[in-house]
Amino acid sequence: MSNRQARDRRFRFGDNWLDFARSLSASQLTEAERSLRRSLERDTLAGLSFLDIGSGSGLFSLAARKLGARVHSFDFDEDSVLCTARLRDRYFAGDGEWTIEQGSILDAEYVRSLGTFDVVYAWGVLHHTGAMRDALGAAARLVAAGGVFAFALYHRTLMCGLWRREKRWYSGASLEAQRRARAVYVALLRTAFFLTGREFQSHVANYHSVRGMDFMHDVHDWMGGYPYESILAPEVDALMQRLGLARVRATDTPLTTGIFGSGCDEYLYRRTG
Repeated sequence: MSNRQARDRRFRFGDNWLDFARSLSASQLTEAERSLRRSLERDTLAGLSFLDIGSGSGLFSLAARKLGARVHSFDFDEDSVLCTARLRDRYFAGDGEWTIEQGSILDAEYVRSLGTFDVVYAWGVLHHTGAMRDALGAAARLVAAGGVFAFALYHRTLMCGLWRREKRWYSGASLEAQRRARAVYVALLRTAFFLTGREFQSHVANYHSVRGMDFMHDVHDWMGGYPYESILAPEVDALMQRLGLARVRATDTPLTTGIFGSGCDEYLYRRTG
């Protein structure tokens, strides 16, 4: 399948995020702010420009704005753009320091129009473009001198090929078929927790404490996240070095089985020149 075909049969991320944002709580927003400070290794973003590539629900654009950044959010999915705009209007109505647009990181003309930013943020996004390496390069070029690039990408597993096929199927399946697939996945995950002596209900109940996210919305996002690509940290590092960015921090997960999914490796790079 070509990159263009992959992008044409993409999961409707925006539908999921619109539903997620309807019940967004104050505690989830607090966790998102905490996650952003931890990811960027900064307590404040005051005076900095922040680019949110693939803003999705808009939660982390909102967190960046609350931390004092001037924010520019964009997403390929029109419903994600709508979701981000609704969050802005709820918390920062009429704010001139937060702009939101529909756009693609693979649209060279649009990307050139953006300029550069102190913080470029692309969390769990670029591996869904259908051209991950091109998207990584385009995003990295948006980092200003001395600025940082924070991103997360699926790490490669032995089952990535199987998950790619599952996601392609799920993205085109009926709502009822998707519901049944999620039920099977959750049941298997619950069994795995039981067999390894972990508490599944506690995991679900405390899920928002990781990044302010929601368990079932993330399950839907994971199972339907197509296009889908994955990568290992050494490959990312080689690409970033060629683009003039130096690694600050990265999780370097080895090749794993990936029975319940890829999981994301988290990266922070800085432009040094």
